[in-house]
Amino acid sequence: MPARLVVLVSGVGTNLQALLDACRDPEYGAVVAAVGADRPDTGGVARAAAAGIATFELPLSAYADRADWDAALTDAVAAHEPDLVVLGGFMKLTGPAFLSRFGGRTVNTHPALSPSFPGMHGPQEALDHGVKVTGATLFVVDAGVDTGPILAQVAVPVEDADTPASLHERIKVAERAMLVDVVGRIARRGFTISGRKATLL
Repeated sequence: MPARLVVLVSGVGTNLQALLDACRDPEYGAVVAAVGADRPDTGGVARAAAAGIATFELPLSAYADRADWDAALTDAVAAHEPDLVVLGGFMKLTGPAFLSRFGGRTVNTHPALSPSFPGMHGPQEALDHGVKVTGATLFVVDAGVDTGPILAQVAVPVEDADTPASLHERIKVAERAMLVDVVGRIARRGFTISGRKATLL
């Protein structure tokens, strides 16, 4: 049976679309079971609905506090029985309830070579720091900000004429290819974690 993915999004859903395209191949080993968003009317949810995939929307403002939202997110994801949760441009940190249920099987990408430049502004900080190579990281989500065990990384050269936007666009292209490749490998063969070290099987 193919691995069941739940993909969480916050925006237009380009990472999601790359996964949907990959999942059309039976040899890929995965299917997108559901797509959820932390805000209404995202392009990602629209893409999923157009493909006939179950969706859910859980805006933080609809809940009394972050803990209630995290519990609702956990329940919504659990309802679709995922083997793997993919944060595809999901701009919220998951909390203790979510990690207690899906820790160790939730992955996310970051537009920098971790542990450098964590947080929201990786491409800008790479330029500010003057690095010659940056890239993208795929990691297993933990309680920190872009701190989980690293599954894969891809390098992207920094060009002299780069702006944060142009650099980020090139990073996103490499990031999508890495995400599709590694999620497929996980779906087919899995991975292990020992301390800080994550190993694809």
